[in-house]
Amino acid sequence: SRQLDGRTASLLSQMNSAHAFKLACDMPTGVFADGRCDTAVFRADLTVTMGALKRGMFSDAAKEAVGEIVVADLGVDRSVYETNSNWKVLERSDLLLPQRDRANVHKGSFGHLGVVCGEKSGAAIISGRAALRFGAGLVTLLSNEAVAIPYELMQSHLRPDTVNAVAIGMGLGQEFSERELRERIDGDIPLVCDADLFAHPMLGELLGRKRLVLTPHPKEFTTLLRRTGISDIDVAALQRERFKYVEAFCAAYPDVVLLLKGANVIIGQNDRFFVNPHGTNVLAKGGSGDVLGGLVGALLAQGYAPLEAAIHASLAHTEAARCFKGASYALTPDDLIEEVTRIG
Repeated sequence: SRQLDGRTASLLSQMNSAHAFKLACDMPTGVFADGRCDTAVFRADLTVTMGALKRGMFSDAAKEAVGEIVVADLGVDRSVYETNSNWKVLERSDLLLPQRDRANVHKGSFGHLGVVCGEKSGAAIISGRAALRFGAGLVTLLSNEAVAIPYELMQSHLRPDTVNAVAIGMGLGQEFSERELRERIDGDIPLVCDADLFAHPMLGELLGRKRLVLTPHPKEFTTLLRRTGISDIDVAALQRERFKYVEAFCAAYPDVVLLLKGANVIIGQNDRFFVNPHGTNVLAKGGSGDVLGGLVGALLAQGYAPLEAAIHASLAHTEAARCFKGASYALTPDDLIEEVTRIG
């Protein structure tokens, strides 16, 4: 927990530069128990941690250092060491994909997602295409003006009566008045909110809804924290203490499901928290978040509870990224949507 001296930092630099398999015992040197990292850190290929997983291993900063994580039981089952916790690390095997196990069905049996299509229509189109690929029976873009869209999506100015979930915020801009937005999200319809909505004047009233999933990236989450009066911090401060600020937000808004994007995704509602550590750097590309919003919306439309929708959409998102066989720099939203079909 103390700062490393210059000699140790120099040694770590030499070890990191070595062309060798690098093994860390318990926690890599330079990674603190709370997930913060020293300026010098040992970058392991494999971390063998003793007895039980430690939450700090799943901070965004620590992901650069821990590599693959294995728990050593020390001759005693890990359940002896692990304490009851409201935090859970999601396994890839936790993913429950949408199932079509009935024969007497039609497209309406699998929900109808409305995607509010604003100034940057491409973002809404990406979300809509992802939702259709992830099992939603129907997807309609809710737009003020006719825009060119893929033939498999529908388009409407008003929200169709059959829409049973809405995705909003992706590329929203200033396209709609507050009255127009209210018409599209009226009632207690499940919502997934992203991007521009976190700076929108309507945010405060939306936070009082019961079936709401928020999917901010770190900068958007600092806006959310500031607007709700929880904390006025910058992104660097948030990233140092992601766990703390997620807990603070979920305590203030216990009915809301929060999905905080990052190298390790954190999902929380009230006093329950989940970490998805399975994402890769191929997801660091514009449009990846729009795909995630569409996946969440698809599950909401198919009847998943908001927390379950966030968990399984996030796992599907990271699994799709892991399916991608191209170069790490080459993934596009279209690629990611296509890989959704190969999960499982």
